[in-house]
Amino acid sequence: MVKILLDPSMYHPQLSVADECYKAAELEYEYIELSPRADFHEWHHYPKVDDAQIAQVKKAMADSGVKIWTFNPVYNWSAPDEQDREHAVRCIRRLLQIANELEVPLIATEFSGDPNQPLRSEAAFYKSIEELIPDFEKHGIECTIEAHPYDFVETNDRAVQIVRGVNKGWLNYEFCLPHMFHLGQGSTDAVSMMKYAGERLKHVHIADVYNHVANVGNRYIVNPPGVDARIHQHNEIGNGEVPWDDVFGYLREISYDGPVSVCVFGWEEEMDAIHVRMRERIEAELGQ
Repeated sequence: MVKILLDPSMYHPQLSVADECYKAAELEYEYIELSPRADFHEWHHYPKVDDAQIAQVKKAMADSGVKIWTFNPVYNWSAPDEQDREHAVRCIRRLLQIANELEVPLIATEFSGDPNQPLRSEAAFYKSIEELIPDFEKHGIECTIEAHPYDFVETNDRAVQIVRGVNKGWLNYEFCLPHMFHLGQGSTDAVSMMKYAGERLKHVHIADVYNHVANVGNRYIVNPPGVDARIHQHNEIGNGEVPWDDVFGYLREISYDGPVSVCVFGWEEEMDAIHVRMRERIEAELGQ
């Protein structure tokens, strides 16, 4: 049985983390993947969480029956700049303490780093991992990592290889479907990418996206031509080109029972309805 996690990103401007637990319960989700927000774990900034906030969130989880299953931080632990890397390690170390307090069992994160300095970034990544291994193991918290567009590694197979290089059972791969056309450099074969991850596939992000390299690259127009940027969306299933029948068929074939995170962004005008439809589709496909 998969765990269906709500990424409440579209609710961040209106709701506290505690209130997002009640919202998730209203939408009939049992789990949350807490994405970055300024008052908790913000992109690249030290976590802004004190004991009072932790108590509020604990109460909300108990009252609502919704559990925060993952934190989804973005810290540049692969930064070629040593000061930036050290800052990221401090941030992650503190976030692990918060996760331990809230009994959050999983950190779902990104490689980060600089795609224009991949070797230096990879070296920084492994250095950070070495420093953080005692913290992850002390708290008994697992970690999944995705290759996000504009990370130092942006392709599926290379990301899986880097994860394997850590060689820890608690550190595994997250396959992000709205990034699949970056991960596969335009490939529509999501199944082959998941197969390559093998037993390291421990987390899946669910949202749809259009293939940015289709139609000779004119699906999107970005100016100026050749600008160093990455483009994608996180849309509702059906509003994109992810081969969902193949994806869900493969997850059923391997009896996948890990977390799947609903991560639709940018559609606040109908966010409640979208999240309900997404949950219902996943339940129908993966046998909840």
